[in-house]
Amino acid sequence: MEAGLSPWAMWPQVNMPGDGQDMPLRINGVNPCLDENGVAHRTSRFELMNRHKMDTGNPMLVVRRGQPFQLKVYCDRPFDEDKDVISFMLSVEPMDGERVSHGLGTVVHLPLQKSSDEVDEDESDWKAVLDSMDDEMLTISIRPSAKASVSKWNIAIDTKLAGFDQVVNAQVSVNFYLLFNPWCEHDCVYMEDDQMREEYVLSDTTMIWRGCNRSFHPTVWKLGQFEKDILECSFLLLSTVGRVSATYRGNPIRVARALSAAVNSNDDNGALMGRWSKEFPDGIPPTKWIGSVEILQQYYASATSVRYGQCWVFSGVLATISRALGIPCRVVSNFNSAHDSEASLTIDYYIGESNNDLSEFNSDYTWNFHVWNEMWMQRPDLGERSDELYDGWQAVDATPQELSDGMYKLGPAPVKAVKRGDINVHYDCDFVFAEVNADEIYWRYRGPGQPLKLVKKDPTKVGQFISTKAVGSWEREDITETYKFEEKSCDERITMMKALKQANSPFARIYTNEEFHDIDFEVDIRNDVKIGEPFTIILNIKNSSDNATYPIEGIVHVDTVLYTGKLRTPLKALPFEVEVEPNTTSTVELHVEFDEYYQNVLDQAYFRITCSASVRGTNYEYFAQENYRVRKPDIKINLDNEPHIGAPLYITASLQNPMPIQLTNGVFRFECSGVWQPVEIPYDFIEAGDTAVIKFRMTPNLPGSAQIAAKFNAEQLNDVDGFVSFEVAEIDSELNAGRSLKNSLVFA
Repeated sequence: MEAGLSPWAMWPQVNMPGDGQDMPLRINGVNPCLDENGVAHRTSRFELMNRHKMDTGNPMLVVRRGQPFQLKVYCDRPFDEDKDVISFMLSVEPMDGERVSHGLGTVVHLPLQKSSDEVDEDESDWKAVLDSMDDEMLTISIRPSAKASVSKWNIAIDTKLAGFDQVVNAQVSVNFYLLFNPWCEHDCVYMEDDQMREEYVLSDTTMIWRGCNRSFHPTVWKLGQFEKDILECSFLLLSTVGRVSATYRGNPIRVARALSAAVNSNDDNGALMGRWSKEFPDGIPPTKWIGSVEILQQYYASATSVRYGQCWVFSGVLATISRALGIPCRVVSNFNSAHDSEASLTIDYYIGESNNDLSEFNSDYTWNFHVWNEMWMQRPDLGERSDELYDGWQAVDATPQELSDGMYKLGPAPVKAVKRGDINVHYDCDFVFAEVNADEIYWRYRGPGQPLKLVKKDPTKVGQFISTKAVGSWEREDITETYKFEEKSCDERITMMKALKQANSPFARIYTNEEFHDIDFEVDIRNDVKIGEPFTIILNIKNSSDNATYPIEGIVHVDTVLYTGKLRTPLKALPFEVEVEPNTTSTVELHVEFDEYYQNVLDQAYFRITCSASVRGTNYEYFAQENYRVRKPDIKINLDNEPHIGAPLYITASLQNPMPIQLTNGVFRFECSGVWQPVEIPYDFIEAGDTAVIKFRMTPNLPGSAQIAAKFNAEQLNDVDGFVSFEVAEIDSELNAGRSLKNSLVFA
């Protein structure tokens, strides 16, 4: 083998008849310049690009469109610019029998140009240029079109002599994956800010906020878009499950819309099956996942939908696929997120005479939180002013909630259009608008034939603390203002009226509460209660009148609910009757002990607190509903030495049991940057109040930012998180010599 040639790119000699004539140039081999192209295209972290270093198989080139990549072509003699002609034939590898052709933009023929050739520059064109010659080696620069199909491509090379028709076809080709390119100004996913590109394309770990508006917390999610099988699985979902042909795979609008359906399994054999209940038979509960890698690897190996996911899991998986393909993407959490199933832009609840929840009448719900994605792209499909009105972040949701064009998918919906109340803009802006802006309406139902009474209208509850991970840090960034104007502002109400007019769903009310200001109600709950502690719900009733005493009757009750807002189990109720003297405040307190609630909040620990009351002698009724959760402990992770490439990193993780009961059959689960498989460590029991301590070590293999995400689950306590972020430094080459390039995770 010639020095410098790659074993995966060696081509056999091609014999030609001589007759004493000059022979066409013959190609002996091609070097895809993995290291150089990986750095230039920011793809060097893909496992596909490193297989030759890790002895795990043949590598494959991964590059981004609209940007040149290099090939080194080895010939049997020096190249003669006057008599030798070289051409490159590039074609998309067809999926499931699809047809590729020049007309479809999936076959490209490129004659080799000299670097000195003057040609009209058009970024929508492909180009092959001879950069340099060194004896029998040619350095070729190939620039894919900035609009090229995002697909797996094949390169074949033809040679011939100038003036002759006989062509030598090479017998071995080079394959490469072509991705979207946010660094290219002519790509429709171009993002100008380099820090944002680093965060939303290259970062392989993110944070997802969950909980309720009173108490929310971050969960670390390993995206792992560069890991083994992830890129291949992403293309499988896009082409085979999403059914996007190669001709349209360069259009991020079509890609985003197809992926929002392909990630869930409702309409097809998508990546992930959703389930919203207490039991998860034959699968993994959503709260146990801490990353996308195992989900996508399992799906790629089995071609069967992985069980089970809920909204943050769907969002994490979609973010992984989007970043793998090169589309900037972030994860967004919305607290008090409306699910408007009737497209009315209102969430209507019905309560009975005894303040019971008439769930059989309710088709709308407000989720404690909901998680979706934003993907960055231009929207030329929406008209000439799209750059001003609709380009930028687009809401895309893979959680199966409502049908869109006959399938469970959502988006891309321009976030700018949502804020403007342009609910008829493609795609699904009306649903997203309701998620962040719907008014909650509470109706009193008194029986068949009786008029409904509007007990309460809350225009401010839905769409709070809309959150995403901040660029370059592990902090929360509040992006509520990108979706809506300030609550109760003139702009916010005007936008709501505009949306209602477009939806042909004006308010139609029977009658409302009379105006009454003497009595004020306020619900008070501590927000820092840890699981294992009791908590108290306090209803303060203030009489502002100087001379009137008011008799009041009502009820305070607490129920456990799914995070989607659906009732799970009634927990405890306290009816009350009080008389409130002038200028005084009365309180009603409902105490909830640990042993009264813990059996019902094992998975996500959500409560719904409802307070209702009526003031005798008036037509005034009070109704309030709040979401609440008790706080779970954190897994603390400490690094015991400085992280360096190729050197063991020793780690200590600890967790204190905050509950007055023993934790049994516990399992710690860790996912680490650059480590392909998650690791589980059983921990049989943790006594009440005790702290579990485990130690393990890992060997970092890549420089720069790295993260360890942790999860703990036991029979009595689950969905406990922890993480640590750190920088891995280079190590002296002499100290690192001979170390394996393979990832390892060893426990002491």
